Amino acid sequence: MRILLVEDEKRMAEALSEILRQEKYEVDCFADGLTGLAAGESGIYDIIILDVMLPEMNGFELVKRLRQKRIQTPVLMLTAKSELEDKVTGLDCGADDYLTKPFMTKELLARLRALGRRNIATPDKTLAFGDISLDLDNATLCCTQNGESVRLSEKEYRILEYLIANSGQILSREQLAVKIWGFECEAEYNNVEVYMSFTRKKLSFVGAKTQIKAVRGMGYELRCDYV
Repeated sequence: MRILLVEDEKRMAEALSEILRQEKYEVDCFADGLTGLAAGESGIYDIIILDVMLPEMNGFELVKRLRQKRIQTPVLMLTAKSELEDKVTGLDCGADDYLTKPFMTKELLARLRALGRRNIATPDKTLAFGDISLDLDNATLCCTQNGESVRLSEKEYRILEYLIANSGQILSREQLAVKIWGFECEAEYNNVEVYMSFTRKKLSFVGAKTQIKAVRGMGYELRCDYV
């Protein structure tokens, strides 16, 4: 799961980034509202953690603009203010939850888990498309027609998770590269093709009719022609 952290206090940003990475989240961190807005508009993030008091653009305005552009990524707002009015303002602007500083690490992680479960999975923590299901707890791919299953590598899992969550859309190599490897990673586009090949082999291994189709000049799409 990839998280966008927008926090201008350097020590806080570093501490939060370290905590999240220890929990196996992938984190991109930015220190001002305008840069954070541009990153959030990419649509590659699963959750956004957003400070209220930011240079260039405050958190309230940032989340408001994201919602105006129909970016529905769950947003957790962080604020040093505890007044009810500030909390209400954040929620009215489109935030999904908030935490008042200082906060306990356990509470932050619990709220992230809750946000991460929204709108992406069934109650039994799986994603499904066509004749496949993806278990979010143990990164296992299963063919629902024959019961065959296989464990996925981290990159294979993230590719299928992204494709299923965006089923019906064609995802470009650039979108996939940024989503899986991040903005600052120097991964080349052929890495996408290599891991696409690995992921296709896993689909074939379990006997799934669902396939990852390459759309010439555009990118990749998940299809299952038998349904």
